Amino acid sequence: MFTGIVEHLGRIAALETSAAGGRLRIDAGPLAASCAIAGSIAVNGCCLTVVEAQDETFAADLSFETLRRTAFGEMKAGARVNLERPLTAGKELGGHFVQGHVDGVGRVTRLAQEGASWWLGVRVPEEIERYVALKGSIAIDGISLTVANVADGIVEAAIIPFTYANTNLQTLVPGDAVNLEADILAKYVERLLDSRRAPATSRLTVERLVGEGF
Repeated sequence: MFTGIVEHLGRIAALETSAAGGRLRIDAGPLAASCAIAGSIAVNGCCLTVVEAQDETFAADLSFETLRRTAFGEMKAGARVNLERPLTAGKELGGHFVQGHVDGVGRVTRLAQEGASWWLGVRVPEEIERYVALKGSIAIDGISLTVANVADGIVEAAIIPFTYANTNLQTLVPGDAVNLEADILAKYVERLLDSRRAPATSRLTVERLVGEGF
């Protein structure tokens, strides 16, 4: 479990991919010292398992599902990535509940400066847009952001100077792929509503009627 409050801006040292999966190596600077093998870390909002850790780098394996669901397949060595360690007991929850289970890939439509802040627009897939609510939360590349506007498949958020300076948002341009994770609460609400709408299934069958002598 994560909060979407980015701790460190890392860099991809190497990324090897194939049809079967891949391996990602990250230059994490001082954050690498606290990365334990078999532990979890969020890279651009995707929860990965550390399989190697040495000096200021760590490595994580990428499954085919991870490559299919995330933007890693389009990234290159040298790209900046957002890093966050898992939430610990007693830590302040500054963002929202982020699982690190990426739902899909969005596309940046604009990143425009407005005064001292920035305005970010991201086109999201239809299957994710239904979970997005005005003033609700969404994780974009692992950053907990408040939805300022949502219309016609585009989610917009206001970016304060600190977030812009300390995350990979500063490197994004229109067309870039970003990882998206919708608020888990919205998913549970949808699931509960679906279960209530589902028609009740009768346990009465022809076989049972015959067995009862009808």
